[in-house]
Amino acid sequence: MGKPTRKLHFMAIVAVVLAVLFLFGCSKDSASENGKASTGKRKLYIYNWSYYTPDSLIEAFEKEYNVDVVLDYFASNEEMFAKLMASGNAGYDLIFPSGDYVSIMKNLNMLEKMDKTKMPNLKYISPIALQKATYDPEMDYSVPYYMGAAGIAVNKSMVKDYEHTWNIFGDTKLAGRMVMMDDMREVLGDALKYLGYSVNSTDAAQLEEARKLVNDKWKPNLVKFDAEGFAKSFASGEYWVAQGYAEGIFEELPEDKWDNVDFFLPEKGGPMYIDSMCIPKGARNYDLALEFINFIQKPENYAQFLDRFHFPSSVNTDASKYTTTTPFYTVDMLKNYELKDDLGANLETYNKIWETIRYVD
Repeated sequence: MGKPTRKLHFMAIVAVVLAVLFLFGCSKDSASENGKASTGKRKLYIYNWSYYTPDSLIEAFEKEYNVDVVLDYFASNEEMFAKLMASGNAGYDLIFPSGDYVSIMKNLNMLEKMDKTKMPNLKYISPIALQKATYDPEMDYSVPYYMGAAGIAVNKSMVKDYEHTWNIFGDTKLAGRMVMMDDMREVLGDALKYLGYSVNSTDAAQLEEARKLVNDKWKPNLVKFDAEGFAKSFASGEYWVAQGYAEGIFEELPEDKWDNVDFFLPEKGGPMYIDSMCIPKGARNYDLALEFINFIQKPENYAQFLDRFHFPSSVNTDASKYTTTTPFYTVDMLKNYELKDDLGANLETYNKIWETIRYVD
């Protein structure tokens, strides 16, 4: 939920790895040496983004399969990756990395290959999710969990006339009432897409054009770049326009205030993400992890996940038949959005550009 920056910083990961090595034990739980709780039940250890797994689904799975599910949470891909790097699979049976980290972990031989014959509900995975999941389109090492994107929230009570594009942040009439996320790939990706380029562009001229757009036109109108508190401050009325994730924005607002918000994904597109379910190498409860993935993708079950966060059914073709809520945006709005690729050596170019935007007045 409210995904933080999804970029690979080598030194930051090294620091987290060292901290994890110091703090984290070699085994997950002495009572679960064979994947069983002290009661004799099987245990399934899941490592997911914070507040991203509805309790109702966990309880239903536990009851149906007579198991205990143990949930741990991470706040960033970097945190998850560092923990697994520091201690093997860290005792987890199922993890939920984003697409770029699926690619990284697959290349490092950190993931088990999926036995798709044991997951018949994969037939419900949507073609658009597989089309976008270029890092693993055959679902050999990952199964899409959710596909979404950040957009723009506008307080309609305070803002009456505005542009439905990323260039809303260039509107000087709204200066001092807008915020963008403190996220290099999101902000630069929005600028690149607005200019007609790929969110993964490494072309020097295109990147300079995007830098100038953000630095000269958008940044002067912002209160700040904020990846943590943008939703709370939008809900309080401090910000009238916020770049961010719908689930974060609406989670902070009482439902009777939702009609005052126009949340949209600009038509030209922008960066997007796919969070996937993967089994780390050496997982002790491989078959149970497959059962959980299959359980989640049963349309009636997946609909509970969508209803909890008012998500569109971007990953599961049939779940929308069972949903009871209206999503904050539609799958069709994602058609021009691109996954953020692992930039490799070009990441340093982005970092230098971001420094001139983020840290230079």
